[in-house]
Amino acid sequence: MEIKILGTGCQKCKTLEKMTQEVVEENNFNATITKVEDIMLIMNYGIRSTPGLVINEKVALSGRLPSKDEIKKHIEKYGNE
Repeated sequence: MEIKILGTGCQKCKTLEKMTQEVVEENNFNATITKVEDIMLIMNYGIRSTPGLVINEKVALSGRLPSKDEIKKHIEKYGNE
């Protein structure tokens, strides 16, 4: 599974990246996490505000920091599609 964190480097983006990495490790998800900081690439996903969480090329959420439990639910939902 491929997970992308969309964000230009703000604190919320860094926090989402860290939380996502923790969720992947804690639940033994087979996932690759990459950070997308290029604003043009971020805009291609159609999100209006960062941070953004993309799982297997589907935007799971944007514009806010979710809980770790919510990240896990999104990975379970979009990771199997």
